[in-house]
Amino acid sequence: MEQKRREPFVVCIGRQFGSGGRALGKMLAERWGIDYYDKELLAEAARKAGMATEVFEDADEKMPNLMGSGLSFSMGFGQLGWYNASAMMNESIFGALSDVIHHVADNGPCVIVGRTADYVLRDSKVPMVSLFVHAPMEERVRRILARADKTTEKEARSLAEKTDRKRAEYYNFYTDKRWGDSPTYDLSFDSSKISLEDICDLLELYIMRRYGLQVKKA
Repeated sequence: MEQKRREPFVVCIGRQFGSGGRALGKMLAERWGIDYYDKELLAEAARKAGMATEVFEDADEKMPNLMGSGLSFSMGFGQLGWYNASAMMNESIFGALSDVIHHVADNGPCVIVGRTADYVLRDSKVPMVSLFVHAPMEERVRRILARADKTTEKEARSLAEKTDRKRAEYYNFYTDKRWGDSPTYDLSFDSSKISLEDICDLLELYIMRRYGLQVKKA
């Protein structure tokens, strides 16, 4: 008997580095039997754009460099150099990535981590829940050290601060919202105060109450 196609819905996760956002995304996907997308989106976007995956990885969640690599056309032509080749390349990458996000959202339930997916899908007819996962720095440092991303507290803190800054710049550049601000998202969770398992439970209830959808695979 042919299995009935599940109705699409999307959970979009924004996250501070080291807060457990990626782990939550994987947990949701496994628990509900749905697709999980993180860096996988980059490879698919690169393939569709006919470009090397490395190009997309280099630009991943980074604001375009508006001051670099462009030629200045200030001699009678205005300041066209402000919008340079690097920025145009990033716009192309963002457009290709947005197309892939729409494609995966339309083709079945899924979890998407980062990449401004919540903003990209803001006008989509697919039911979508956006959430942001955060935690105090000391908790994030503990997570970063536990997964061996860094070996000292100082290095872990520096990595978290640097990555958060890049994510915020990227999100704020491409959207009309503010990364991490509660009004930007449907829900916000401090992962130091509630377990990832409990967040999953709350999301199941939220999606059922808001959209009338049963998220678990039958």
